[in-house]
Formats: sequence, structure tokens, C-alpha cells
Amino acid sequence: MHELQNEFLSINVNSIGAEISSLKNLETGIEHLWQGNPEFWASQAPNLFPVIGVLKNGEYIFDGKTYKMPKHGFIRYNEEIKFKEKTSNSLAFQLEYSEKTLEIYPFKFRFEISFILDEKSLKIKHQVFNLDEKPLYFSLGGHPAFNTPISKNEVYEDYYLEFDQKMDLRTHVLSKNGLVSYNTEGILDNEDKIRLHKELFAKDALIFKNIRSKKVALKSKNSGAILSVEYSDFKNLGIWAKPGAPYVCIEPWLGIADIEGTDQNLKTKEGIEILEANKTFEASYTVNIP
Repeated sequence: MHELQNEFLSINVNSIGAEISSLKNLETGIEHLWQGNPEFWASQAPNLFPVIGVLKNGEYIFDGKTYKMPKHGFIRYNEEIKFKEKTSNSLAFQLEYSEKTLEIYPFKFRFEISFILDEKSLKIKHQVFNLDEKPLYFSLGGHPAFNTPISKNEVYEDYYLEFDQKMDLRTHVLSKNGLVSYNTEGILDNEDKIRLHKELFAKDALIFKNIRSKKVALKSKNSGAILSVEYSDFKNLGIWAKPGAPYVCIEPWLGIADIEGTDQNLKTKEGIEILEANKTFEASYTVNIP
């Protein structure tokens, strides 16, 4: 476990998966990050790379060859991620390709993630380095879960998500096997607030493709603003919790789970990012504590 703090916030990051395991407001003593109670969900904030969600049959095809890939890729739960460095305000981790990764992902890459404290903000910066002589195909995302509610005097239904603008929003419904179906359901109609309730995720995550808003706040009708997430580098947003669980995940995504009608070709996968040989890609999102 690696620790970092400033005057306002402290964080802990687990070396396994480079997964943040604590985000605490030192002024209030409030722990904002879900603590991984396995009764509901044992994870806390997995990092998603090089796929998001599930692949059809757990497989994809690249240049005519079929490869297996676990849900959300191979960064989460990965014990081979190396601690890179600690500075006065940051922690950095990295994973470079190996014979083991090449068996399921035929690209030479380096993945780096940094956690940067700046007063009452935590920036999570992702960098992907293409060390190969061919284009690299990947998806990338975050999956942080935030405690909801944060007070024993409140209930889940006291909370809501507020976007930085009013929008029409439709979620893309997931099939029973986790693929993105062609069915959508309306969530917002020229509105900016999603009320949290225990049935909100009865059909799994809410998936918003190409969302216009790039900032969403978690708020309580009793205690006001809890935190916000800014994700201008990300095209899509997922919102999720296990039904009845006391947290909500706010998930910036570049990419998406396989659609039901996929041909499983990685090169034409919906939402896939393409990084040319010897180039570097960077994307960050920020959690702000008011």
C-alpha cells in the first residue's frame, strides 16, 4: 500500500492493480472511497485497460487470430504492476508488456497511471506508450466507487447526481451477458439530475455514449455537494452500483463493452482508440472535494 497526503486530502493506492483504496478528506475525516465490502462488491476503483466491460464470449480477433481477454482487461487485480515513483504530490505506477501479456494482447506497450494531489483535488492521469512498430488498439477507463451516503443520518435516496448542463440522456441497455444491446431507455429529458434509488441499476450500469456534459457532482439534498468528477478527456460515462449497495460508481470511459452484433474484430470495435507506432496517449479525470 502506498500513501500520499497534502493539507486537505490523503490517498492510499494498492500496488495490486494500482487501485486507489482510500480518498479521505482530512478536514472532515470523511472517507469518500468505497471500502470494498465483499457483501456487495469487493473492488474499489479498478483501472480498465485495454478493454472496458465484457467481450463477446470473452474473446476478440486481431489479424485473423482469436485472443482471450478478461472483463475490463488485465490491469485490475494485476500483481505485476510496478511502483514507479513518489513525489511530493504524486504516486506513479506502470506495467510494461511481457511474454504473458503478449499471449492475450499482441502489442508492445507501457501503461502508466499517476495519482496527483492538488489542494482538494485528485487527478488520475493515464498514459499509454506504443512501443511497437504497428498501431496499438485499446480502450481505457476508470471505475471509482464513492460512499453513498456518507452520514448515518442519511439514506441512498437522499442523494443525486447533477451534471453541469441540462441534457436528453438515454442509456444503452446491457444484455444478460453484459453486451451492449440496441435497446435504449430514457433517463433525462432536458434535465440535469439523476436521483439515486435502489432500483436505478436493476438492469446493470447506465451507459451514456458521447455524453455532452463533462462534469458530474454527487450531492445530498441534506448536506449539499459531496464531490464532483471532471472527465473532459473521456467520451463516454458509466454510472453503476450493485442494487442496494451504499456506493455509486462514476466511470469515465474511452471505449465500451462489445455490442451484441459485434464481429469481434478489435480493429473495428466500437469506441476503440488507435495509437500509432512510437506515440504516446494521455487522458485524465479529476475528483474534486468541495
